[in-house]
Amino acid sequence: MSTGNDIGLEEFASTPSDTTGTAGQDGKAAGPEPRADGATSGISQMEAVYDIPVKITAVIGTATMPVSQLLRLGRGAVVELDKKLGEAVDIYANNRLIARGEVVVVDDNHIGVTMTEILSSSTVPG
Repeated sequence: MSTGNDIGLEEFASTPSDTTGTAGQDGKAAGPEPRADGATSGISQMEAVYDIPVKITAVIGTATMPVSQLLRLGRGAVVELDKKLGEAVDIYANNRLIARGEVVVVDDNHIGVTMTEILSSSTVPG
């Protein structure tokens, strides 16, 4: 489904020589120089994307319970999750499932996730 404003992959395949910009009156770059087809260089467009924050979430499991049971939980309570020990965790980028992985110890005080399976958009449900 195209909106007409989509950037095609061919625009990202431009060479570094396409990234020349024009200087403004103060000598600073005024932005990427438009190409003959009216588009700016693909590399400059990709560089603009690099600084966008992406929230990464690793879900080790989920649980559903009635509010009454939730209110009875106290310090030391164990909530049983729907995943088994050793089962892959789901990794999300901005709430979109992108991969599966395993929990690993990074150092004495931190844990991380090793990506074991990168999901393509065709294998992601939804």
